[in-house]
Amino acid sequence: MHIDFDVNRYFPDEVHEMGDSGRATFEEKRPLYLAAGRHFLNHYGAMIRDCHDSGAGGDWVVHSISEMMDILIRKLFHSIALDMKLKSRAKEQITIVATGGYGRGELNPHSDIDLMFLYGGKEGRLVEEIAQKILYFLWDMRLDVGYSVRTVSDCIEISASDTTVKTALLDNRHICGNRLLFKELVKIVLTRIMTNGSDAFIRQKVSDLNTRREKYGSSVYLLEPNIKEGEGGLRDLQTALWIAKVRFKVSDPRELVVKGVVSEEDLNLYNGLLTYLWRIRNHLHYLTGRKNDQLTFADQSAIAAFLGYRDNAGILGVEEFLRDYYLNATKVEQFWSFMVSRCLQLEEGRQRLGFLIRRHIGEGFYVIRGELVVPDESVIVQDPSRIMKLFEYGQKHGVELSLQARDLVRKSLNLVNDRFRRNKEVNSSFFAILRSQKGVAETLRLMHYLGLLIRFIPEFERVYCKAQHDLYHIYTVDVHSLFAVEEIIKLWNGVHRETRPLLTRLASEVGKRGLLLLAALLHDVGKGEGGNHAEKGAEMMPTIGRRLGLSKEDSERLQFLVRNHLYFAHIAQRRDLHDEKMIIQFARHMGKSENLNMLYLLTYADLKAVGPDVWTEWKAMLMEELYEKTFAVLERGDFKYEMKSEKVKNIRKKVLEMLASEYPVGVVREELKALSTRHLLSNNPDEIAGHVRMLLSLGASPIVTRVSHEMEGGYSKFTVCTFDVPGLFSMITGVMAANGMNILGAQINTSTNGKVLDVLQINSPQGFVITDDARWCRAEDDLRAVIQGTIRVGTLVEKRHRPTLLTEKVKPRFPTVIDIDNEVSDDYTVIDIYTHDKVGLLYDITSTLTDLGLYIGVSKISTKIDQVADVFYVKDIFGQKITFEDKLAEIRKRLLAVIDGATETAATER
Repeated sequence: MHIDFDVNRYFPDEVHEMGDSGRATFEEKRPLYLAAGRHFLNHYGAMIRDCHDSGAGGDWVVHSISEMMDILIRKLFHSIALDMKLKSRAKEQITIVATGGYGRGELNPHSDIDLMFLYGGKEGRLVEEIAQKILYFLWDMRLDVGYSVRTVSDCIEISASDTTVKTALLDNRHICGNRLLFKELVKIVLTRIMTNGSDAFIRQKVSDLNTRREKYGSSVYLLEPNIKEGEGGLRDLQTALWIAKVRFKVSDPRELVVKGVVSEEDLNLYNGLLTYLWRIRNHLHYLTGRKNDQLTFADQSAIAAFLGYRDNAGILGVEEFLRDYYLNATKVEQFWSFMVSRCLQLEEGRQRLGFLIRRHIGEGFYVIRGELVVPDESVIVQDPSRIMKLFEYGQKHGVELSLQARDLVRKSLNLVNDRFRRNKEVNSSFFAILRSQKGVAETLRLMHYLGLLIRFIPEFERVYCKAQHDLYHIYTVDVHSLFAVEEIIKLWNGVHRETRPLLTRLASEVGKRGLLLLAALLHDVGKGEGGNHAEKGAEMMPTIGRRLGLSKEDSERLQFLVRNHLYFAHIAQRRDLHDEKMIIQFARHMGKSENLNMLYLLTYADLKAVGPDVWTEWKAMLMEELYEKTFAVLERGDFKYEMKSEKVKNIRKKVLEMLASEYPVGVVREELKALSTRHLLSNNPDEIAGHVRMLLSLGASPIVTRVSHEMEGGYSKFTVCTFDVPGLFSMITGVMAANGMNILGAQINTSTNGKVLDVLQINSPQGFVITDDARWCRAEDDLRAVIQGTIRVGTLVEKRHRPTLLTEKVKPRFPTVIDIDNEVSDDYTVIDIYTHDKVGLLYDITSTLTDLGLYIGVSKISTKIDQVADVFYVKDIFGQKITFEDKLAEIRKRLLAVIDGATETAATER
């Protein structure tokens, strides 16, 4: 595929003849040149875009755009020289040189164009005049052009103190003008600029890269990666080539193959990665109409569709695109690390020449200068199990694998077959790594980085670089799994002894540490198979267990942990923990306290490894409550209900004693009699006494509120006491939304005497405790006004819901799901709602449930960044479950309409 760029078609001869005849000045002809240049770029730029849309490779597009610019600049130079009536000698004083990305011939559709006007030291004013005319043409064509005007001596002097200039000069290319002057520059670059301070230049480039990663992201697996500056982006490949040019004194990448620095395969990999990233960056530029390097959520979906990715069998096309992107970005990072190691290895070799002391540690492995090396690589072919032993010995002796050892692992991956995976020595080494007291996470990460882990456990390859297209999961599945392993190790090491004493103690009591780490590593492996990943992952465990030589008991426990790794969090966050029947059912499902302990630890590690703000004190409190209640049932040894009537009687007696000096006994007894059994059993006597005080104070005021801050738990407890009115809980949620308060959970208690006492757990949308008294006063005043009817709650919510001129950032969308369960609770129908968050969502839901004639007894609210999972325990107006199919269908229909029908805004209630 090639385009013949006919520039003369747009710069007709008669324009030049006007200049020769003297009928028009240069300034008079300038508009003609400008129009000609624009038409030329528009015409051929559109042709290149058409080729891009038709599947042209990224390399072809960037080279074609560069060639188009070369031809335009040459034409402008010769046209200006002709109009200025420059003599040949004067024209030979200047050379126009492309530098930077343009110098490499790598222009994306909206890339900067870097030019250097090089001259021999004479005619400086003339050179500046020519440069000015060309630059103004290019700027008037809305091109981003950077430039410099220098002599060869200037290049030598400036590059000695400015690494940016030195870097730009490494990528130079002649466009037009004096070729001899350009050849002189090339010679100087190779013999002086590259040679002077090469070690310092390499160290500076490594430092620059680390600084850049701090700014643009120090992980390949970012949600919205920067394709140019981020880790695994184009800049990593460019930097690898720059330091190789300086270290090995080459001007063309192919020379690195000739010098034995890289193989032909390495060079092909480098070129393939460039082409891949260029194609994506080209489309990003075309898509947004500007220079753009950020792969935003909206752009990810558009690019995935453009590249032909389609949703298939429950797997989103955009997630498959992201997986391929992360796979390639990982290869970029590995290539960069390889080149840096080669360059720095040469430097260290010169510094430590003759330092040949080595220590043999077995299996043909040696430690030299703190690194594990394998002088005779044939030992691996003789016994492939030594591949795993390399990592075991490196971990045991606390040394890094040398570059040579790492290359050896990569070259030997073809030896990792089914026989290797079932080898007892291999499996013994693998579990020795997992059970070690040190370096477990680091060793597993290195095994994964070098490709051994996915070869050894092929099921893990299905989640290698697998992305999840949402704002909640900020890491790919494989990286998240490795982080989960690390979180358990932190518990073993006592990192959280002060803040998580129960989890730390349980971790220290685990007998089979290797099994727990294996569960953490494999808990999400089913995500490579589409939906219902916990069940699909569990189905893989017997096969993996047999291969690894696990006992039947250990294999079954591994399967149990993987199958139930979501269950513990689901029950803790989405079910009524005061429901004794539910706790007993959960305990029966656990079976043994060992299962409960390990599942609790795995749940903690899983949530902590999702992202920095996912594990909250509120979730910690709920999960600890579930653990302690379930453990008590398991320790009791039976799954029978405790006698409720006796417990209720004892609670009433204790509360009567506590309040005897404050109120008449008969008044307190009547108030306690009006409380529901659930209210009494869900709170301790101290809390019940406080509730009774509030209930008895009703009368003079139609509403009594109390706020207490649970600083350690990260929330405030907001208790509302008033007389029952239809839609009361909906009013409360609306007022909280209008005041920017986030409801975590709510317990709704209605007494038989018409009084209501609702207890809400509240924090800020950012997850902080709200301690501003004025803010609480505003919320209480609003609530009082709504209950007394002086203002509509909908009016308050609408004020919070005002439209904004700011554009909302595009977020991935998922369909709303509504599940209704009549089995989990004896007394309530349980409605689970999964949807996207928006202002006033909880108010919309609760007001709809009220309109449907439903009473809400318990509510739990869970938010994952922009997604919510809300649960409501409801009854009908007769205090019964909703069982009629027509009514259940109406509930679903009405809820879907209010959730999906409202206009969303960028702000969020939670």
